Amino acid sequence: MSDESAEQRQSPPAVPLPEEPAGGMLAAVPQRAHGWYRPRRVGRVWRSRAFRITVVCTVLALCALTILALVRDQTGTQGFLVGLGLAVLPVPLLAAAFRWLDRIEPSPWRNLLFAFAWGAFAAALVALLANSFAIRWIATTTTDPSNADTLGATVIAPFVEESAKAAAVLLIFLFRRRQFTGVVDGIAIAGLTASGFAFTENILYLGNAFGEDQEIGHAGVPAMTAATFFVRAVMSPFAHPLFTSLTGIGFGLAAASLRHQKLRRVLLPLLGLVLAMGMHALWNGSAVLSPLGFYAVYGVFMVPVFGLVTWLAIWSRYRRLRTLCAELPAYAAAGWLTPVEPLALSSMRARGIARDMARHQYTVAAADKAAAKAQGKAAAVAVVEYESFATRLAALRLGARRGEAGPDFAERELELLRLLWERREVAVPALTYAAQVTGRLRPHRMPPFPYAQQQPFPPHAQQHPLPPHAQPHTQQNPYAQTGPYPQPVRPGSPYTYPYAPYARPVAYPQPAQAPHPAYGPYPHP
Repeated sequence: MSDESAEQRQSPPAVPLPEEPAGGMLAAVPQRAHGWYRPRRVGRVWRSRAFRITVVCTVLALCALTILALVRDQTGTQGFLVGLGLAVLPVPLLAAAFRWLDRIEPSPWRNLLFAFAWGAFAAALVALLANSFAIRWIATTTTDPSNADTLGATVIAPFVEESAKAAAVLLIFLFRRRQFTGVVDGIAIAGLTASGFAFTENILYLGNAFGEDQEIGHAGVPAMTAATFFVRAVMSPFAHPLFTSLTGIGFGLAAASLRHQKLRRVLLPLLGLVLAMGMHALWNGSAVLSPLGFYAVYGVFMVPVFGLVTWLAIWSRYRRLRTLCAELPAYAAAGWLTPVEPLALSSMRARGIARDMARHQYTVAAADKAAAKAQGKAAAVAVVEYESFATRLAALRLGARRGEAGPDFAERELELLRLLWERREVAVPALTYAAQVTGRLRPHRMPPFPYAQQQPFPPHAQQHPLPPHAQPHTQQNPYAQTGPYPQPVRPGSPYTYPYAPYARPVAYPQPAQAPHPAYGPYPHP
């Protein structure tokens, strides 16, 4: 979004802004950090992060050099360059679509780059070699070699290509499990892997089409190249991402399953992979049999399935937003968040307004425009990180309530809370303003408070009054909490959950069943 459009939308503001000095707010922007607690691993060389990154980059680089050399050998240098220039055109659109889908809790860039590189180089290399070998074997061992290409396209290619692309999703699912939490992550990772695969495949097909046009001797627009580009990049740029997204949905459902559902965790990814192979085989078969069959499958089957998968992705995205509104009020009750923040964080529009407000509002009066731009960018990054850490915190608490808390639950929760606390001076005013602008503070939007009490301040609170910085949030004092990062308190105190000494001294109701040993006697909404 441009600076002019953001300033027009927020000038004059619909609601009054918090009167905070810009210098003080921006001075509180912390350094960028990662939000997951990771136990230290020593003793083995392959546990070193630098070693793993080096191995992965080396393998992908060798695959890239090999596949590009093979494609150039088949298309020629001129055809390779033409195919490369045309194949790169749909890539930004596909990458932006999957990145937009994953905006609630953005996956690390290294995961997305690995997925795209695996699809473009490793999976494409495996598919090219395996398909070529299979077609030659079928042609030499069968009595009808003319059907080798058709059989390879409809049977061999879907099995090989979808298995090679699914390997990237499997690797991220196994080795980046905490960053793979549901259907949205599965579709985003699978879609980017397939986009990379389609990119390399398009270079091959477009380069070969350009070579055919050169042999025929077209003087004007190359007919075969234009037709191939229209079919592959205009009509069906989503074809490969749609096939592999079924595999991603299977892994996403497996990631959302409970730990004791081991059979479901195995069968759902396999079912998604089988469906991806079947759809891929139907698509290739329709293209091989007749043009009429291709258009029939495209209109009757592919477009409806694409709409269904798109609806499922958006619904899963909306459901993840509802998780924020359901889980974060517990931290607001304990004093870590303001009551407004769960409402703002559960709206993508409010999140965007908060980022724009942090980027532009506190730098308008700055004299040095370059410094103001840098400070505004740092403030926007802090708000984005705050939103991401809050999303991870809500997912972590949801997993704990479902019995999925690991042995390091307390350390991970405390690390996320610390990272939120470091960014709250920048993020809380921006999110509060965004909630007011978007109307999230209306009574019908307020979520049910999980620990509502008939008497919010019990009698013993009068003998132990709250300090000034822990007074209730009011219009005159919307950002009451200040001061150092809160430390954990002794177990069994009224401030049991979640480690907040500035919370109101209300004894939360205890669950009927025995508390989970991994995360203590926390209240269950």
